[in-house]
Amino acid sequence: MIKEQIRIAARDKLGYSQKDISFIGNSIECRINAENPEKFLPSTGKITAFHPAMGVGVRVDTAIYDEWVISSFYDSLIAKIISYGRNRDEAIQRMKRALDMSVIEGVQTTIPLHSMILRDEDFCAGNISTNFLQRWNDKP
Repeated sequence: MIKEQIRIAARDKLGYSQKDISFIGNSIECRINAENPEKFLPSTGKITAFHPAMGVGVRVDTAIYDEWVISSFYDSLIAKIISYGRNRDEAIQRMKRALDMSVIEGVQTTIPLHSMILRDEDFCAGNISTNFLQRWNDKP
């Protein structure tokens, strides 16, 4: 990748074309914020318990730990959970399990929101767009 970036910076052509790229599998990323999952208001305070999800096809990127204090002066993003599967359904199933296993106590997080979205029929069927959350919130 670095080699290709240097080629681009030197105004060279890429060493491959679009037809050389293939897609294998699916991945989903849930950005876990220290926020009220219904009103999206920041949730500050001390993390009293943290047990990240683990397992096949799951990765967690974070810097939080037990006793870490979330200040109101910083971005509310506290973790990213990424799942990978051979197909969309497997990636969704792995993410649902990862969210169910994740424990972050002491502050509110968006984990419940992500869990509800991953169980939504429209989301699972791929019937989504940039107005998905608005449409989803408007459901009876």
